[in-house]
Amino acid sequence: MTPTAEVTLRPTTDADRELLLAVYASTRADELDQVAWPPGAREAFVEMQFAAQDEDYHRTNPEGSFSVVEVAGRPAGRLYVDRRPGDLRIVDVALLPEFRGQGIGTALVTALQEAAAAEGRIVSIHVEVHNPARALYDRLGFRVAEEVGVYLRMEWSG
Repeated sequence: MTPTAEVTLRPTTDADRELLLAVYASTRADELDQVAWPPGAREAFVEMQFAAQDEDYHRTNPEGSFSVVEVAGRPAGRLYVDRRPGDLRIVDVALLPEFRGQGIGTALVTALQEAAAAEGRIVSIHVEVHNPARALYDRLGFRVAEEVGVYLRMEWSG
């Protein structure tokens, strides 16, 4: 059985905070490795940034679905989606390093594309210009709809 056949989603709970913090930290690791941090400072910075992002995501997407991605029952990442009128917005999708490169992200986005097509919606996401994940969205047929600062708003329509 392939890893993608065992991918499931479940709603996040307060008990998932440490997992979600670890997922967030893993997405910032390369950037943060460029700084020589005093003891404890990096952890405090990541904690502060995670809390701010989490609050912002929930505030700006009050009807969003916030899910833990599990692979064969093991926590693997997060998928946050907001179903807006006409738009299935990927707020965030991120996997822990050990789960990357296995087709899991592709399977998650493809499932969202199928759902959007069935509902007559587009799929959209904001991606940092230099984010390596952009190659995934390009490969899956997303197109740049708008440049927003350091982000690209990308869209797919079926």
